[in-house]
Amino acid sequence: MDTDDETVTFEDLGLDDDTLKAVEKKGFITPSPIQILAIPRLLTGEANLIARARTGTGKTAAFGLPIIQNIKEKANNVQALILEPTRELAMQTCEEMKSFTSGDFPRTTVLYGGASYATQIRDLKRGCEIVVGTPGRIKDHIEKKTLDLSKIKYFILDEGDEMLDMGFIDDIREIFEHANIDARILLFSATMPAPILKIAGDFMGEYDIIEEEKVVDEALLIDQKYWMIKESDKIEGLVRIIDMAPDFYGLVFTMTKMDADRVCKELDLRGYESDALHGDIMQNQREKVLERFRSKKTRILVATDVAARGIDISGLTHVVNYSLPYDTATYVHRIGRTGRAGTTGTAITFVCPNERKKLGYFVKNVQRATKNDFKEEKIPTIKEVLSIKEARLIDELKCKLFKESTETSTKELFPVDDKFVDLAAELCKEQDGEKVLAGVLSIMYGQKLSPKHYGRISVIETGPKGDQMRLYISLGKKDGYRAREIAQYFSELLHIPGRMVDDIDVAQQFSLVSLPVVSAKKALEMSKNNKKIPHIHVDSKEEGRGTRKGGSRGFEKKGREKGSKPNVHNQTERKSPRKAVTKNVGAAGFVKGKAERF
Repeated sequence: MDTDDETVTFEDLGLDDDTLKAVEKKGFITPSPIQILAIPRLLTGEANLIARARTGTGKTAAFGLPIIQNIKEKANNVQALILEPTRELAMQTCEEMKSFTSGDFPRTTVLYGGASYATQIRDLKRGCEIVVGTPGRIKDHIEKKTLDLSKIKYFILDEGDEMLDMGFIDDIREIFEHANIDARILLFSATMPAPILKIAGDFMGEYDIIEEEKVVDEALLIDQKYWMIKESDKIEGLVRIIDMAPDFYGLVFTMTKMDADRVCKELDLRGYESDALHGDIMQNQREKVLERFRSKKTRILVATDVAARGIDISGLTHVVNYSLPYDTATYVHRIGRTGRAGTTGTAITFVCPNERKKLGYFVKNVQRATKNDFKEEKIPTIKEVLSIKEARLIDELKCKLFKESTETSTKELFPVDDKFVDLAAELCKEQDGEKVLAGVLSIMYGQKLSPKHYGRISVIETGPKGDQMRLYISLGKKDGYRAREIAQYFSELLHIPGRMVDDIDVAQQFSLVSLPVVSAKKALEMSKNNKKIPHIHVDSKEEGRGTRKGGSRGFEKKGREKGSKPNVHNQTERKSPRKAVTKNVGAAGFVKGKAERF
C-alpha cells in the first residue's frame, strides 16, 4: 500500500452517514488495504471484480459495506447472494452483514446444511434482501423453488480457493446458471488457481482484478517454532504451552477425530477446560462449541483440519500442531489463523523423533512459504514454567491490591472492607503476618504452583542421529518377513511396543530398521552374545563409512554355525549391504513403510 493510503479514512471511500455510523459502532478506525481498493469500486460503476486477499484482512466489510449502502429499501425479491464454503463462515458473514445495517433494511438470512428447512423457508417467505449460504443448501433451495435468484443485483463468491478445495465448483456453476445474468459478480480469494479463473471467464465477462500487493506477500507475524517430543509426552508439552502463555487462546490441531477427543479428555483430567471439533460433532453441538470459543468461555479448541475449515476467529494467541502436518500448505493454512491484522501470534509444532527425516525438507518449505524462521526450541522445564507462573501471579495480585499514588509516587493499597481487616487481625493474632499470608496463598494457589502438577518429559537428543539408531538385521523377504513381521520380531525380542520400530526397509536378504538408542544397543548386545539371534549390526551409512569393520559381530567372512536360523547374508551383501538401499526403492525390491501398531 502506498504511503498516502495510510491516511485514508472511511469517509474518503464514499460511504454515507448511515453506513459510517455502522462503521463507528463496529469500532473500525482506518480501512484495510483491501477495503481501500474495493469499497470505492463497488459503490460506483458496474464492473465485475476479482479481489485477492487473505482471510482476516477485512474482506467482509470490503464487499458488505457497499452492498448495505446500495440496498436500503425493502424489496420483494433477493438482491444479493453471498456464497461461503462452510456453515461457520456463512453464519459469521450473516452476523457481520447484520451489524453493518443501521436501519430496518436490508434484511439478511443464512442458509446452510444441517439446519431446519422449515425455518429457512419461513425466513425466505417473510422476506430478505441478502442471502448468505453454503453452495449445497443454496442449490437445494433453488431446486425446491424456495429461493429465486433471477433478480439479484450482486453475486458474491467468498473464499474462492476454499470452494475449489472442498469440491464445490460444480455446485457453483449450477447456481450461476440460475442467477440473474446481469448481476454484478464479486469473487474474493486468497489465491487465484486456474479453475477459479476459468469460472471468472465463463460467467463474469469483463472484470477488474485488485489485490493488496504489498500485503499478500509479506512475512506472517507469527513466532514459529517446533519441539522435538515423544508421542507419549505431547499432553505434558501442551499443558506447558498453555501455562506459559499469559492468556492462552488457541487452536490445537490433531490428525484424527479420536486424537481430538483423547486430547480433550486428557486436558479435562488435568483441569483445563477445552472443546473438541470434528466430523462426528452434530451441527447444533458444533455451533454451541464455536460460540463458547468465540466468547472465550472456552479458550482451548481441539480440532481436525476438516472440521476447522472456514473457522475465522480473531484474537487467537496460539496455534498448536499436535502432529506434524502432512504438507506445507496445510501447515500455513493452520497457523494463518493467528498473527493477523498487525498482531503477533505463536505457532508451535510437535515433532516426534521418527519424523526427523522429513523435517529438514519441511522446515525449508515452511520458511519459504511464510518468509519467516521456523526453528527448534528447547522444551521449557518444570522449574521454568513455575517461575513464569509465579511471576505472573505476583504481578496480577499487585495490580489488584495496589494503586499508584499521584502525590507520593508510591504504590498504595486499594481500600479494603473493614470486615476483612478484622479477619486478618484475627488470623495474625498469634502468628506471624507474613507466614499467615503465605498460608493463604498456598491454599489458593498451591496446587497450580506445585511441581506435582506436571510430569516428566523425556529429553530428545539433537543431531543427525537423535535418539534413534539405524540397524541392519539378517532377516528379509527370503525368510518370509515384511515390515509388520520385522516390527513384531523386535517387539517380542526387546519387549517394546511395535510402534517404536520405525522406518523399516525390507530387502530380499536383510532388513534395515530404526530403534531408540537404548533398545538398539540392547539388540546389538543380544546378537553378539546369542548365536540363535539373527545377525545385527549398526547400518554402515549410519556410521558414516562405506563398510562396517568390526563392532557387534561385524562383517564376518564366515556365516553362522550350521543349523543356525535364519541364514546370514551372502558374501556380496557383506561387502556392500547399503547399495540396494541407495537405489530406487521400487527397483531394489524394498517393502518400505511403517509397521502397524501393536
